Amino acid sequence: MKAVILAGGKGSRLAPYTAVLPKPLMPIVDMPILEIVLKQLKSHGFDQIVIAVGHLASLIKAYFGDGSDLGISIEYVIEASPLGTAGPLGNIDGLDETFIVMNGDILTDMDYGELVNHHRDGGSIMTIATFKRTVKIDFGVLETEDGYLTRYIEKPTLDYLVSMGIYVMEPAVSKHIKRGQYLDLPDLVKLLLTSGERVRAYPFEGRWLDIGRQEDFAEAQAQFEEHRDHFLK
Repeated sequence: MKAVILAGGKGSRLAPYTAVLPKPLMPIVDMPILEIVLKQLKSHGFDQIVIAVGHLASLIKAYFGDGSDLGISIEYVIEASPLGTAGPLGNIDGLDETFIVMNGDILTDMDYGELVNHHRDGGSIMTIATFKRTVKIDFGVLETEDGYLTRYIEKPTLDYLVSMGIYVMEPAVSKHIKRGQYLDLPDLVKLLLTSGERVRAYPFEGRWLDIGRQEDFAEAQAQFEEHRDHFLK
């Protein structure tokens, strides 16, 4: 199976480290986060990898090469200018079967094979892996109608389903992406919905951290050190 990894961003939230090191090479204990991702994908049957690179692309290419050291095949698509999170897909040929698209800075213990099976059972053009985030509001929240108070909620806790940055797509998605056009994944999802396409959600309840956030990057170090064998099983 084929996976596309988005690794072209500047990782500004992890500055100043990412000024000299691309975010996918940021170390989780003793291993770049992207190496963890690649090993996980291989263990779930993904042996053809396309990495979309931009910022400090030469460092990523020098580290992973053609992927042979990891027992996979790696191709690179270079963004001459930023194309967003979905735009690079328009420059990739050969996406003619179901494939995964994901960010290159995610620490998770997801079973990618199970995700793909869930997608195929649903018959949708795209499936988005989702995770429940709980947000604590440190204020009293007021609900009103016609200017009059109808409800007062003191410091509520709200649950949201957020995108994990992992998607399963069908080849038909490519007809909505123009080669060389800047396009972010949220806008691609909106295009699909506007066009009447079915997009499915896959609720995930395991471990998930996006190391683009400082607090998650620190947490990822602790979790990987404690559960290394679990993440790399």
